[in-house]
Amino acid sequence: MKPVKIAMMSLTHGHTRKYFQTLRESPKLDWVAACVEDETIIDRCRRQGLNVPCYATAEEMFDRHPDIEAAVLASANSLHLEQTLMCVERGVHMLSMKIPSFDMDEYDQMAEAVDQAGLICQVELELHYNPVVRRVFEQFDSGCIGRIQSFQATNITLSPVWAFPWQGLPELSYGRRVSLAEGDSRFRGGALCDHPHVFDLIRWATGADFAEIHAEVGPNMREDLEVEDMILVNGRMSDGTSFLFDPSWSRLEERLEEPGPGWEVAPKRMEVNLTISGENGTLVADCFGPNVYHNGAPNDRYTVQYTYFDEWIGMVDEFVDCIRYGRAPKINLAWHRPTIVAMNACYESVAQRSPVSLLPTPTNKSPQTHEARTICE
Repeated sequence: MKPVKIAMMSLTHGHTRKYFQTLRESPKLDWVAACVEDETIIDRCRRQGLNVPCYATAEEMFDRHPDIEAAVLASANSLHLEQTLMCVERGVHMLSMKIPSFDMDEYDQMAEAVDQAGLICQVELELHYNPVVRRVFEQFDSGCIGRIQSFQATNITLSPVWAFPWQGLPELSYGRRVSLAEGDSRFRGGALCDHPHVFDLIRWATGADFAEIHAEVGPNMREDLEVEDMILVNGRMSDGTSFLFDPSWSRLEERLEEPGPGWEVAPKRMEVNLTISGENGTLVADCFGPNVYHNGAPNDRYTVQYTYFDEWIGMVDEFVDCIRYGRAPKINLAWHRPTIVAMNACYESVAQRSPVSLLPTPTNKSPQTHEARTICE
């Protein structure tokens, strides 16, 4: 198979450095260029392994490398529409960071442009390719626990805001400044925006859509943030499955401008744990259990070195196969859309201080479009 000539745009997302090894070492990729507007970020990325030409603008990058076939949109959520349309104009396939947009009109504009151009746009939700998650889904398929009745998941991490400031700015993370609730000084755009994985996983496991959501925010652990860092979500799916999600930034961190080993204060930088109960049994999984722990650099204390590149390789392999063989990626814009609708419903529930129902509504934009309404007490 001919390697795909790939580029990276912006380099301001927290997952950027995790791509460096995969893009360099995958025989299916030819990493040719990158672009980022900030010299400080360029310097940081070079220290972390960036070894391709890096340009100040995407326009210059594409002009210098007209053979680019695909791009990783490693940017703030607010830039995804602009960058998607730029790629569509040039016939470039896209691997988009995990929130394409919270503005559903923007989302539909991106999806329509991609479909009309006949391009691949895969949404980056690497947890689907995690070896532990893959094993869990093998167990589902075997029928060992029967029909799923409840799905509990944590997706908790430290906060990336200090190294990636846009994730603490509502205009760049959520797309605009929307108060969490009347009388609350915080805005949408924090931990929830960083953790869509579990919302996708339950849809994948059950084959059902969200029916009812109730979300609440707690007091921030980091009082200087203007976005939420603690949030809890529960509800039920259209097939009756109940769920409880904790997608918080509830792991403390050193406020480093450059992430790396020693970033965490708590023993683990992140935890994704699943407890899934069915008619015939329960599955319990620690998705990031196999890691290396040591005392030492940089702060002479308990430090975690994560060892989970397998999931990035699997995700990129699927992206390349979709490009070369004209297949739709598992997590495409149309399939992912109900997840973003559900996450917006979480914020609506927080604002209304009540559960929210998600009911199917007729639309010609997507076969899986839902709108949210508040359930009256």
